[in-house]
Amino acid sequence: MGPMPFAALYRFEFPLGSGQRKIETAMTDLPPAPPEGKKTRESDPAKFRHATYYINFDHPAVADFAADRTRGATTDIDKAVRLFYAVRDEIRYDPYSLRFGPEFYRASYTLEQKIGWCVPKGVLMTAVCRAAGLSARPGYADVRNHLTSPRLMDLMGTDIFSYHGYVEIWLGGRWVKATPVFDKALCDRFRVVAQEFDGGKDSLFQQFDADGRRHMEYVKDHGPYDDLPLKEIMDDFAWRYPKYTERQKQGQLKGDFAAEAKPV
Repeated sequence: MGPMPFAALYRFEFPLGSGQRKIETAMTDLPPAPPEGKKTRESDPAKFRHATYYINFDHPAVADFAADRTRGATTDIDKAVRLFYAVRDEIRYDPYSLRFGPEFYRASYTLEQKIGWCVPKGVLMTAVCRAAGLSARPGYADVRNHLTSPRLMDLMGTDIFSYHGYVEIWLGGRWVKATPVFDKALCDRFRVVAQEFDGGKDSLFQQFDADGRRHMEYVKDHGPYDDLPLKEIMDDFAWRYPKYTERQKQGQLKGDFAAEAKPV
């Protein structure tokens, strides 16, 4: 089965009877989709400091968050490290928070909800870095995750997590990778060592859990992008995770991922 077109993942409102009228939205009435992020080989860090529809660090809440969390920082590395831990732990990771509309992937939306999964958390990290005057861009990799929950494994049908989001930040004259995805509270429940970041070494994912068992394996790096490639990601999900995406379209993708972990 080939990928499902991205447009097919949108919800539409139809009339529900004479007693309550709703507006029917045709495909041609939908607002134009935001520009799709593309893979980039651009090496100039100055090209990755502007605001976009998704990376909307010009939103007051995003700008205020970045300013507050970096207050007192004296170097770019200090700023990046502070923002990494703020996004990692203040935005709760939840794979059941998947949504399909572009509006759900704006940095300001994720910050407002205080919840997200790797892709929106990566967009938020990119945005707050740019708000703090740093050059940053999103990147994606496919990983094999050995410590997913049984329910999520059943919904996805595989332990491959495609387009696992990370962020590249220009620090010390080079691009450094950071992955502020799994919050520490969740890691503690799953007995996984929380991801750390010092601004000097790449921080992609945890290879082993707290007991020395393999946690994640790097499978494929899609590389850095100039913006969020939402259509590319959603098309891949519709093909790779049909049960997972269908449940979400039906409003049935709900749960408490942290509660599915075995408490320590």
